[in-house]
Amino acid sequence: MLQMRPRIFVSSLQSGRCVWQVRRSLSISAPTQAAGSVKQLGVIGAGQMGLGIAFVAALVSKVPVVLVDSSEASINKSVGFLDKLLQKDVAKGKYSQAEANQVKSRIDPTTKFDSIFTADFIIEAVPEITALKCEIFAKLAAGARSDTILSTNTSSISITKIAAAAKGAEERVVCTHFMNPVPVQKGVEIISGLQTTSETLDRAVEFVKTMGKIPSVSADSPGFIANRLLIPYINEAIICLETGVGTKEDIDNMMKNGCAMPMGPLALADFIGLDTCLAIMNVLHTETGDSKYRPSGLLQKMVDAGWLGVKSKKGFYNY
Repeated sequence: MLQMRPRIFVSSLQSGRCVWQVRRSLSISAPTQAAGSVKQLGVIGAGQMGLGIAFVAALVSKVPVVLVDSSEASINKSVGFLDKLLQKDVAKGKYSQAEANQVKSRIDPTTKFDSIFTADFIIEAVPEITALKCEIFAKLAAGARSDTILSTNTSSISITKIAAAAKGAEERVVCTHFMNPVPVQKGVEIISGLQTTSETLDRAVEFVKTMGKIPSVSADSPGFIANRLLIPYINEAIICLETGVGTKEDIDNMMKNGCAMPMGPLALADFIGLDTCLAIMNVLHTETGDSKYRPSGLLQKMVDAGWLGVKSKKGFYNY
């Protein structure tokens, strides 16, 4: 199998999109069997997160993946990005063209939602909209196999609330919150809802390990671990900009050069997406009732203006 030993990583922003870059020492050994009890993975949402999850599962876990999205345009965009990613890795000698072809052959992109029902582990990776996620999980509970793990990649929404929408399958709902960009970041948050069984949790932990990830278990609390810490930090940086404490360059430079952060908070907000940052802050504020999680007024205005960061080519910086 392909064994990757990351030494350092850089997440760069070019031409209005994120570029995955990673420096690795590679070694090739005999291919392994498909990971553990998961014989087929289903991923809902062909955006940056969904494609990243599908790519790593196909590359590292070597499982076939059904990648579902309601938009044909999103599917086509993801397939094009996948081709470029594979060709770049082949050119760098990370793996052979034959291995790249195998990875691509394991990913089956489709707009037919029902195609995902054959999977025995399904990961939803759509935008942070509670109603949308609950609608998807209601469909999964009705159509997926009775032993399929139903996982959400939500970064802040209550797993208990999402599980409640999966009538008859509540105990098989769990969260596997991958970090962005998925091929680079090793950490995955695993969160149980009130209804989630220990078997479901164990199967989720087992599967993300086969993807080469390092799981951390969090309680079902607003923002979980990562975003409970990260997004308020970003929000405070935006408030500093809004109130004139420093310029965007000075804020980002201070955190990079004075606090050893790999990226400044405002550049990171652009990379994550300002709409996503706002959505998470709103969840934290609403669910905790604590005023310290009040979203920055500037953040709200920028989202209203459609300045979402890298994805819209304009945020705190231009791309």
